Formats: sequence, C-alpha cells, structure tokens
Amino acid sequence: MLESKYVAKQVEEGKYQEWLDRGYFECGDMSKKPYCIVIPPPNVTGKLHLGHAMDNTIQDLLARYNRLKGYDVLWVPGMDHAGIATQAKVDERLKKQGISRYDLGREGFLEKAWEWKHEYSDFIRSQWAKLGNSTDYRKERFTLDEGLSSAVTKVFVTYYKEGLIYRGKRVINWDPEARTALSNIEVIHKDVEAYMYYIRYNLEDGSGTFEVATTRPETMFGDVCIVVNPNDEKVNHLIGKKAINPANGKVLPIIGDEYIEIGFGTGIMKCTPAHDPNDYQIAIRHGLDMPVCMNENGTMNELCGEFNGLDRFVCREKLLEKYKNEGAFVKAEKITHSVGHSERTGVMIEPYLSNQWFVKMKPLADAVLKAQEDPDTRINFYPKRFEKTFSQWLENIEDWCISRQRWWGHRIPVWYHNETGEVYCECEPPKDIENWHQDEDVLDTWFSSALWPFTVLGWPEDTEDYRRYFPTSCMVTGYDIIFFWVARMAFSARHFCNDVPFKDCLIHGLIRDEKGRKMSKSLGNGIDPIDLIDRYGADALRLFLSTNSTPGLDMNYSTEKMESGWNFINKLWNASRYVLMNRDDSYEYHRPEHLSDTDHWILNRLNQVIDSVTSNLDKYELAIAGNEIISFVWNDFCSMFIEFTKSALNGEDRELKKHTLDTLIYVLEAVLKLLHPFIPFVTEEIYQNIHSRSVSIMKESWPEIFSKVDKNKAEAIDKLIEIIVQSRTIRMENNIKPSKELHIMVEGLDANDSIRQILYRMTKLNIIDSTDEETIVRPTTYGKVTYIMDEIVDKKAELEKIEKELTRLEAEIDRSKKMLGNERFVSKAPAEKVEEERKKLISYRNSYETLLEKKKELN
Repeated sequence: MLESKYVAKQVEEGKYQEWLDRGYFECGDMSKKPYCIVIPPPNVTGKLHLGHAMDNTIQDLLARYNRLKGYDVLWVPGMDHAGIATQAKVDERLKKQGISRYDLGREGFLEKAWEWKHEYSDFIRSQWAKLGNSTDYRKERFTLDEGLSSAVTKVFVTYYKEGLIYRGKRVINWDPEARTALSNIEVIHKDVEAYMYYIRYNLEDGSGTFEVATTRPETMFGDVCIVVNPNDEKVNHLIGKKAINPANGKVLPIIGDEYIEIGFGTGIMKCTPAHDPNDYQIAIRHGLDMPVCMNENGTMNELCGEFNGLDRFVCREKLLEKYKNEGAFVKAEKITHSVGHSERTGVMIEPYLSNQWFVKMKPLADAVLKAQEDPDTRINFYPKRFEKTFSQWLENIEDWCISRQRWWGHRIPVWYHNETGEVYCECEPPKDIENWHQDEDVLDTWFSSALWPFTVLGWPEDTEDYRRYFPTSCMVTGYDIIFFWVARMAFSARHFCNDVPFKDCLIHGLIRDEKGRKMSKSLGNGIDPIDLIDRYGADALRLFLSTNSTPGLDMNYSTEKMESGWNFINKLWNASRYVLMNRDDSYEYHRPEHLSDTDHWILNRLNQVIDSVTSNLDKYELAIAGNEIISFVWNDFCSMFIEFTKSALNGEDRELKKHTLDTLIYVLEAVLKLLHPFIPFVTEEIYQNIHSRSVSIMKESWPEIFSKVDKNKAEAIDKLIEIIVQSRTIRMENNIKPSKELHIMVEGLDANDSIRQILYRMTKLNIIDSTDEETIVRPTTYGKVTYIMDEIVDKKAELEKIEKELTRLEAEIDRSKKMLGNERFVSKAPAEKVEEERKKLISYRNSYETLLEKKKELN
C-alpha cells in the first residue's frame, strides 16, 4: 500500500539502482526496431547546470516513451574532455599546491588531468542517477578514450591527405590568458565603452601632417604602412609619400587600397597586419611584412622598445602619455563598440598572427547544404525555423582554426623530422620516432565532439552498434550551440558516413532566472538542479522542465511552477491511494467490460488524451503533451470521475464495486504509462503498488485506445458535467450553500435515472419537467438550463445592487470620456497613462452592458 504522504526522497531513493540491477536501460532486443539517442556530453569540470538537466530530461523522456512504444532504445552516455576548461581547472588546483604544469612537464600534468577526470566523471554519473537518466552504461564513452582518440586521428589524417586540413600563418583569435587560439564561434562579442584616439603623424619630408584614428594605439609598434583609398580625392595625394610612426620613429610608406571606406573617420588608416584580420588581407595583397609586437601572454615584446614587457593595456596608457608630451596626441572620443572576448576565460581576445592548423570548410559545408535540399537526406529541425539559422551559417562559413596551444586534448598527429623538417601525418607514429618530434598543439575540443554521434557507436570500425543504430534518431540541444556543435556534426557525418548524424534535431531555449536574466557567475543567479531535486524531487524538476518549455524558446525558472509540479505529483499519489484503498483481498482485476455511463465517459476522454499525447510527443511538442495529461488527471480523473465512483465504491453492490474498480485501475494504469516518461520515479512506485515489486512499468507498453466506448453515453456525461460546473459557479456567485437543493429544467439532455442520481449527489440539483415560478435561463454548449429565480437570487436586493452599480459605472464612463476628450491630456500625459484610461473606458462599458442584460433578465 502507498504511504499516506508522498515524500519524493523516499519514493526516488534506491529505485534507480534497482533499474540498473535489472538491466532495464540496456539495449539489444533485435526483435524490435532500433531507436538511438546520444547524450550531449557534459564536460568533466564540475556540476551539471539547469541546461544540462533540460537536455537530459528531454532525452530521457524520449527514451522512455519509445521503449513503451516497443522500440529497442539505446541511449548512449558519455562525457567531453573540455580542453580549455579542464586544463584551467587543473592549473588552478596545482596553483593552490604551489606548483604549475611546467614544473610537472607534459606527461606529469596529463596524469593530474586524468585524476581530475576520474574524480568528476563519478560525480557526473551520480547526478545522472538523481535525474533518472535511463542510459545504457555498458556503452559509456569519453572523448579522450582509446576508441574515440583513434577515430579523431583517422579523421585528421584523412582530411590532411584530402587537402582539407592545412597549416598556415593567419590572424586568429588569441586568448592571452589561456594562451591559445580560438575559433570564431568561441569568441563572444560584447558592447564595451572605449575611446577612439586621434594621433598626429608627420610626413617624412616635413611637408605636413595628418591624423589617424585608432582604438588600439599599442599595436602601432606593428604598423608597416599607412593606407588611403586611391579614389579619395581628399587624401590620395599622400600615396607614394612616407610618414613617421610616432610610436617608434620608423618610416612608413603611404599606399593606396580600396578597402578604406571613403568618408569614414579621417579617411587614413594605419596597417598592422599581424594584429588585425583586415590589415592582414591588405598585407597579402601588397606583399608587406607582418611583424608581431606582442607576446602570447598579452605583454609587449622587444619591438616595443621601452614598453617591452608591459601588459598591452598598461602600454596603451603610457604610450598615450608619451604622445601627449610629444604633441602627437590630438583627442580622444568616447565610443561604444563591439569587442571580442574569450568564451572560456572572459578576457578580451587579441587578433594575433600565428602558425595554426585549419580545416577548409567550404566543400564540407556545401555537401551538407546540398543534402538539406533533399527530404530523404536532410536533418529535420524542430522548430523548423532553426534550419535557416543552420543553413545561413554554413553558407557564410570561414575556415576553422582547429589547433589549440594546450596539453589536455587530442594531440595533433603530425611529426616533423629533426634534420630535414619533413612533415609526417599518419595514424601511427614514425617507426624511427627518435628522429622526429610531434606537433605540440592539441585539437579544438569541438573537433572530437563533431564526431560524437558515430564514433560512440564504434566508427571507424564496422561494429554491430554502428550498423544497427546509426544514424541516430534525435539530437536534443540548445539553440546556442547550433554553430559550435550541430553544424560540425552534420558535415562530419556527411563526409565520413555519407549520412546525417541524426534524423531529427530538437532545439530548446535557454533557462533564465525568475527575472528573465541569463544565469551567470557574475550575477550569482545560477540554480543547481541537484538542490532542486533535494527539495522537490527529481520528478518535480523533470515535470517543470518538460511542461514549461516551448521548442526553441527561452523559459524562466519559476519557484511557483516547481511547487505546482510537486502539488500535481501529490495529487496523483493521493488519487492512487484512493483507488488502491478500495481493493480488498477478494478483488481480482479484469479489463473493464460492464461499463456505466460514467465509465464510457472517462474511457472516451482517455482515448482522446492518448491520441493527442501520442501525436504531440511524436512532433516533440512535449509541453503540450505533458499539460494535456496533467489537465486530464486534475479535471477529469480526480475532480469528476473519482467523485462519480464514490457511491458505487461505498455501496453494497459488490459487482458494481468490482466493475467500478476495474475501470479505475485501467484508467490509472494508462495515466501512469502516459506520465512515466515525464515522472518515472513516482509512476514506477505507484505501478508496483498496483501489482508487485517484481514488475516494472518500464517493461510495459504504451496505452492503446479502448475500443468499446459508447460515444453517445460519453457525450451525455459531458453535458452533465457542464451543468455541474455551471451550477457550482452560480452557487459561488450568489453565495448559495452546497447543501441547498435547487430545481432545474434541462434542454438537450436525456436525463435517465443514472444521470439524475449523479446530478443530485454531486450538486443537489433536481431535474423537473416544468414550473410556474419565475425563472432564469443559463446557456450551455448544447442547450439551455433553466433555474427557479427565487432559489438562487433575492430579486429585489439584486436589482437594488445592480442599480447602484450602474449609477457608479455611468459616472466613471462620463469621467473617462471627458478625460479622453481633453486634447491637453491626450497630447501631454504619458502614452501609457492615456492607453490605460482607454482600457478603463472599454472595461466600464463592457461591465455596464453586462449589468443591463442581467437587469433585463431579472425584470
């Protein structure tokens, strides 16, 4: 028997381990159709956040739903090594111990990183368990495990031999704190307040001066020329002359290039090829040198003379002081502009000329775009609008910088001969390894993540899992990583598997705080999902996440909605206790056969819910599906049907009681199956109390339509319920006690003895055929219900009250019309105040018309 009170911790504790021990999450039933999803791998740097909880909840919901639908479900668990983030965490731990990674050397540092991984992967698994993830742990993968590392090497080598990977000097995004290159999508652009500095340059021949505007004067030590547009008549006379760089006194040629926008700023630009991607392109076109004036840590180098060793921003201030002293400083204008920041460390990135590895993206992107044109080879996005976001990024894609200056990650499988400099790129190291040295860099974390859907299934080996489960069925992820991950999985799978990585891609939004703000460390508004589980239970958290989110849209966290979810689970628990408490030792369940009118009604409603929920889950409309079940349980099963059953269950007719219990248990079991993907713990507990601990709802089937329903009888109860609801409203509006008997005449309802009994028992309503007394008519969707006026209202008192309210409303309408007719008020008052007054006038008029109708009815 269920405990008298629902306590989430008691219900959920131990159940997950029971599922694991019984192998309920394991795939491999070859008699069933395959369904596969792969977990978006969390990184091994710490706790799961609410976004991870959202991913996991939705994927687990889909896994449990499809198991009940009869599929052989494989949900692959796994984790990501998260190169920059993990290395930063390990560095931080070492720093507290008084050492650095350089003290340990590369191999020693990697040992410490693996220790971190083992520690935090256990922690992540414990969080998965709390959430209820039904993943097959026999298949768990890690992006740095042996199999995935071999796959990453094969992919790199293949790309390299196909000419799709190359090494070259480019201006890339450089993180001075992490000391590594970043791809474009690892850079977050923020609007920051800054200054545009105007600096005066002298012409070498002494014939004059000109001004150049820059936001980064510290990069002037890397300037190689001055550039103007040859078509700009105001400044093109400078072409061919030379100017003195006020930073270091070097002579700079003045050249012409049409990149410079005529009329923008002073029309004259300094060119720093090693520290600006556009200047780099100018240097390529004109064959210019590309001197680097900064160190990798963001300090100035030896090119900067007296400023050598200073932080870039300190150098900026001191250089500006020098210009002021020497007369080169003209002015500083305050501006707001967009500046790139590292997604990982938060520091301002530095455009930096560096030797890096790149992937040629256009041929890979074009293959995906072509596949998206064919319904048979495309990825289906839910919501569909995100396909446009996906395609637009691929259409405008740039080459991908994949090398990172770190130790933790997949080391680039390239070796250089110690004497000849020959480059060797194969899956296996050179045989005479002592004559070679390997590239020091590792690959961008997203390089291995891009291969996740097929490498976790065993690719490049032709494994049974790969043959059976690839392409996977559905990917669930946030819209914020469509570029980072979804697009990269798409072109990787298309290139190496000639297929989509997943058939469907379900995009959800971000979870924000209760004020709609993005959760962040700086705001201190992050919410730990494990704290929510400890307070409300995993089922309540899952119900909140799955029934309050609309695909592709952000959602706000809500304590009220969390508590609402807990209240619903408590309602389900108490309803289940009611059903089970009415069983005795002699009761034996049979599928419902002898049906009452109310049985027909609840089974018809259940059929409608099964049909709608199935349709919506198949379309990934999880919130619509979940809320439909919740509404059915609250409004139909608990508020109505259980009330309908009380007379039978409390009566002396044992056969009627038995048949009523059959229907109650049938509907309850169906409800539990419908809810199981959303709230697995409590549904399992209730289901096992219906049957025994040796069975599991996870081994059951999705509920089917009950075929023996008389829809005419069901419709009659629908009409009856409308009368019940209407009469309760009338009692509340007129302050009539529930125990007072009322008499009604009903149009459009075949009121047999059963319906009359239910109506009287639940609402103290008596159906009569006619009356000579004064009546009030209330409409329903199928006809009229006529009430005896004196039973529900004191006519004289009510008319006096109406007259008083009409007088008040007339005064308000007159006042409001005068205000809105006052041109001075309309033109000078705040727009929101004027609009508020207009809304008031509409409301007054509507109330006035309603009262007139009521007065007319009473007269």
